Amino acid sequence: MAYDFRALRGDLLGGITATVVVFPAALAFGVASGLGAAAGIYGSIAVGFFAAVFGGTRTQISGATGPMAVVTAVIVTTHATTLTEALTVVALGGALQALLGLTRIGRFVAYTPQVVISGFMSGVGIIIVLIQVLPFFGAPEAGGAKDSVNALPSVLASVNFSAVAIASVSLAIATLWRPRWSRYVPGPFAALVVGTLMGVLWLHEAPVVGPVPIGLPGFALELPTTAFVLRALEPALILALLGSVDSLLTSLIADTVTGTRHNPNRELVGQGIGNMVAGMFGGMPGAGNTLGTLTNIRAGGATRLSGATYAILMLVLVAGLGSHIEPIPRAALAGVLIKIGLDIVDWRLLVRIHRMRPEHAVAMITTLGITVFVDLVTAVTVGLIVAAMSHARRLETLELDSVVSVPLLDQTFFGTDNAADPYAARTGLFALKGVFTVASSHRLVGAFSFDLQKHEVVIFDFSETSDLDDSAAIVIGRLMDVAVESDTELIVVGLAGTVEATLRAFNVLRSVPQERCVENLDEAREIARALVNVRGAAET
Repeated sequence: MAYDFRALRGDLLGGITATVVVFPAALAFGVASGLGAAAGIYGSIAVGFFAAVFGGTRTQISGATGPMAVVTAVIVTTHATTLTEALTVVALGGALQALLGLTRIGRFVAYTPQVVISGFMSGVGIIIVLIQVLPFFGAPEAGGAKDSVNALPSVLASVNFSAVAIASVSLAIATLWRPRWSRYVPGPFAALVVGTLMGVLWLHEAPVVGPVPIGLPGFALELPTTAFVLRALEPALILALLGSVDSLLTSLIADTVTGTRHNPNRELVGQGIGNMVAGMFGGMPGAGNTLGTLTNIRAGGATRLSGATYAILMLVLVAGLGSHIEPIPRAALAGVLIKIGLDIVDWRLLVRIHRMRPEHAVAMITTLGITVFVDLVTAVTVGLIVAAMSHARRLETLELDSVVSVPLLDQTFFGTDNAADPYAARTGLFALKGVFTVASSHRLVGAFSFDLQKHEVVIFDFSETSDLDDSAAIVIGRLMDVAVESDTELIVVGLAGTVEATLRAFNVLRSVPQERCVENLDEAREIARALVNVRGAAET
């Protein structure tokens, strides 16, 4: 479709509207990150522009987000002793994020289980609320969620009622603002304006944002030591993974609304470049901003120009309005952030947790609890492990149900109707149908080894085996060894493709002569007939 004036107007309007929506949140997230209000704006400019130009989602608006603010706050308080070190982690995280895209593994980030994402995001939302409780009452932020809870009793003993009034009004406006009013003025922006007017005109005792740098940001990165880079790899990797998941989820939402399809690997490259630049120039890391993206789409934004317009407008605002940001009460930002934190919590799944399967509920609650009470790094790691274990347990049952282990009556299989024992079954069939992985491999031996020892001949049928991993292949080799140790002869049927390649790669067929690897069950029957010395009805 040709790019015309109507498309240009939609992109410009989308970029302008997204700027109005994201700007107050960027200020608030910058403060919450521990790097300052300007860092939220600088990060939104860098990530917003480079993700729009180099990213893989045409309509995405990127910038400061709640999860990235929380991770940055952890980096500032735990993994860095200076601002330069914190920014180094941000830049390194951006480089790792771009590497995820360049190595074309961006699509695998989207495979993160939803219960882990939901638990993590809900935990992040709760952290934002807990951290902003102190500014709500007029006190400075105390660090993480646990520090805020510990400091709350002393803060309640000396409440700044001017801050409480401003924060309450800001929170009420952000919460009660009608969606139809957002067409003209976004709720967070209205809440910030009203809260600021209250502080400027009336309630002067409330703490304010304070001095904000005016103009273009300067280069803020210094060459780090090798020792610090090695220590920074862990938080940088978590930053890269979280930013990737956050951005790709927003991309999926944009695809749903627009009917388009994003390029996940290219998206991660664009986000990574943006975060590297953000770290170099004193900005906090960013990711796809869902609210800004939806606002952009609804206002008519359809191409990369809308995201670039948003970033340029953010730069113009911080360059020309820096002095006007200083009197904004921190309590007004706290009210806006508490509303954003409550929106981040995945209430849709939390209220239905009692209906989930136990393993899903455990993974979600575990991730949420560790996110809030331990740290984000551990939460992501443990959440993925718990989800993987529960998924493997489910696969184990499904895969074992696809294993067939049956005796083949001589009369039926060989056609001998005058056998001495009409119930003799000297041949057994062991067939694997579908996919087999490490989830079920460890139980295959225990479940079926006894069956294999009861026959003179066992036929391993792989005709309907779609795939098997290394663990399953090795276990099948052990089953064959059990059969050989019991003086049971082996025949293999239906080897082909990746299944055959995997079995031969691990030398699983070492006990099976080549002439006993056949294509179908008819050929296997003739070999088995010879092995058990059974004559067909035609020979008698």
